[in-house]
Amino acid sequence: MNINGLAAIVTGGGSGLGQATARALAAAGAKVAVFDIDAAKAEATAKAIGGVSAGCDVTDEASTVAALATARDAHGVARICVNCAGVVTPGKVVGRKGPMPLATYARVIQVNLVGTFNVMRLAAADMAGLEALDGGERGVVVNTASIAAWDGQIGQCAYASSKAGVAGLSLPAARELAPLGIRVVAIAPGYFGTPMLDGMPDEVMEGLVASTLFPHRLGKPDEFARMVLAICDNPMLNGSAIRLDGAVRMPPQ
Repeated sequence: MNINGLAAIVTGGGSGLGQATARALAAAGAKVAVFDIDAAKAEATAKAIGGVSAGCDVTDEASTVAALATARDAHGVARICVNCAGVVTPGKVVGRKGPMPLATYARVIQVNLVGTFNVMRLAAADMAGLEALDGGERGVVVNTASIAAWDGQIGQCAYASSKAGVAGLSLPAARELAPLGIRVVAIAPGYFGTPMLDGMPDEVMEGLVASTLFPHRLGKPDEFARMVLAICDNPMLNGSAIRLDGAVRMPPQ
């Protein structure tokens, strides 16, 4: 898929991996709509790349439908959908104060997994009505999983299970959408330098770097964005969850 001139949407595009992806897509010639629950951050990113923005709560159907309408009115139906919206809320199944509040677990699942599915289903429904490009392709959905899907640590039950769900969406969704010419791929990043890691103690950050084999550093958001571009470009990438992690394997804690 040649990105130049195509419409794209990026959720969680106000910061971190989503912001880097929005910038990379725009630099490649895409017409980018930036979605974020923080409308001001979405607008700032969109302004910087010449795109359009919309405040969007991916867990809310009406909010997501409205955001997609804003993107569609500005750029036409998106052929590229990248889901980066997500949250991290650590907590043990049974901690010092008792069992994890069910609402805490449910919120992580709702944002990371249900939100991803919500945007994917609506974006794919729009893509299905487009004319096929050369090769029969109509669009691509790139979801954000995590290596925690396989290597979940103590205190990550909510996050790890949400991201395992995202990884697990890849193959069945790709199989369902294949007759429509729509691909589905997940990227599972390792330790990346994003706002999610802001505020961690120096010794924790040093440990993350030490466990990343090569390159011996945190990943850069633009490297995640480059993987998104590679997925868009290569039609044989479909139905998989791709680890992007410098060969790190997370220890139990």
